[in-house]
Amino acid sequence: MDLPRDDVRKLSFEEFSTTQFLDHAALQARQRKYHDFLIVDVDSHHYENESYAEVFKYIESPVIRDMAMQQGARTGRSAMLNSQVGYQDTGGRVTRHWLRRREETPPDTHRDIALTLRWMDAMGVDYTCLFPTPMLFLGLHPQAEVEAAICQAYNRWLCDHILAAEPRLVSMLYLPFNDPEAAYRTVQEFGHRKGVVGFMVTSPRYKPVHDNVYMKTYALLEEMGKPIAFHAAYNWNDQALSLTNRFISVHALGFMWFNMVHCANWVVNGLPERFPKLKVMWIESGLTWAYCLMQRLDHSYMMRTSDCPSLKRKPSEYMREMFYSSQPLEVPEDPSVLEATFKMIKADTQLLWSSDYPHWDFDLPSVIYDLPFLAETAKRNILGGNAARALGLDTKVMKRAPAAPARAAE
Repeated sequence: MDLPRDDVRKLSFEEFSTTQFLDHAALQARQRKYHDFLIVDVDSHHYENESYAEVFKYIESPVIRDMAMQQGARTGRSAMLNSQVGYQDTGGRVTRHWLRRREETPPDTHRDIALTLRWMDAMGVDYTCLFPTPMLFLGLHPQAEVEAAICQAYNRWLCDHILAAEPRLVSMLYLPFNDPEAAYRTVQEFGHRKGVVGFMVTSPRYKPVHDNVYMKTYALLEEMGKPIAFHAAYNWNDQALSLTNRFISVHALGFMWFNMVHCANWVVNGLPERFPKLKVMWIESGLTWAYCLMQRLDHSYMMRTSDCPSLKRKPSEYMREMFYSSQPLEVPEDPSVLEATFKMIKADTQLLWSSDYPHWDFDLPSVIYDLPFLAETAKRNILGGNAARALGLDTKVMKRAPAAPARAAE
């Protein structure tokens, strides 16, 4: 929950806390009795740039490590991450983003762990899959060796300092996709580390997922039983998206666009037939794109099956076996439209709730729990059961009751 700006000014930095700002979320969690069943968030974030001093020490190359450490010491966005033109302008809407820097955390717990557990407890979440934030754009870096070096350092730091210390935090680790050999070595090195439940490709990039250089990585993931996830973002410098002149446009289109391209290539080139047991997830694109792409690909396939000689079924049938994260859940005025979308993607078994917290457009579990057309079993599957099966999570995790609200609900 965000307070009006005038109310925020009345708070001292010392008074600010994540728990206080999520009072309404905690109230929802208690009212809906989330403590009675498993809730898994398959997409949440931390700001890894706040720990660059720790992360960059893990870079093996002394040259790249020195460059990174020097860049990290400067103010502003690090050039090592290929800072892009564009911004997610909050325009004063999200006060917690700048106040959270002064939030106090226990000295014996890593700050990322402490802050993450606070919002999880407020929302009633048992597990969360933690992703980076600035690194979502690292796939656009012109130097593949820099992406690979930072990726390896971040993954080692995350495993050593975060995942090893808190069992409720898991992650699908970053794959340096621009370097196919480094991507393969990443799965080899980290596939069995504690808390590693899969691997993630940042979608804004220009490498075709069907290239033969990636086949051994997909085969290894399938053998390990680890899913591959494609996490959406945007690139305002993309030739098509650069035609837009407002962030709302590039945000609405970009988060769908890259995943649509990768998904189309994945299906049309027969990867579901080649790797039938490999679990594939599409994260932070919402749901409307999947419905659209299924219909478009099926329509074209029936006219040009010769373009897809490896397919034995319609494209939509393969897409219904993939997994989709819910955020941002596009809720139309007519609920029957959303109900049809849920039916199209087999949401009861394939949809995974995600919050995207602490980003400005995050969703609470209530976006799923309050849908009138969902049965109780479907709600529980989407909010946790589906993710537990897909990620291999222990469903006997100790459930923590949602935190009591610090203030009365308005």
